[in-house]
Amino acid sequence: MTQDVTGTPRVQGSQWYDNEAGPLVRPYAMTGGRTRPGPTGVRFDLIALVTLDPGVAGTDDTPLGPEHRTLISLCRTETQSVAELAAGADLPVGVVRVLLGDLLELGRVTVHRPVPPAQLPDERILREVIEGLRAL
Repeated sequence: MTQDVTGTPRVQGSQWYDNEAGPLVRPYAMTGGRTRPGPTGVRFDLIALVTLDPGVAGTDDTPLGPEHRTLISLCRTETQSVAELAAGADLPVGVVRVLLGDLLELGRVTVHRPVPPAQLPDERILREVIEGLRAL
């Protein structure tokens, strides 16, 4: 066992470990240097909902990294947003977007985008429906 410049003991071969910060892996190492999800250029909003595709949930013929597997396990329990997945996996959102692009291209997950506010029903119509139901 050696010591670093501060006198802290260092285990041999632990150059990828910082005693205060924990294991260090750069985000670009997790994504293979990519910053955009896949060749299709899919954009994932923070509130886009990600669901594990039930048809391929049990198949494991493609080698996936540990980060991919973490995202799959988080999606296994329930549909989650991109922001929730990033928090649950303790990864930067940009990394999660790239990894989700990989999983989408492999057919492992499906993404449902939220309904844009312009396509939501008018509040006046909803109030009329509520008043009509109350009148029954």
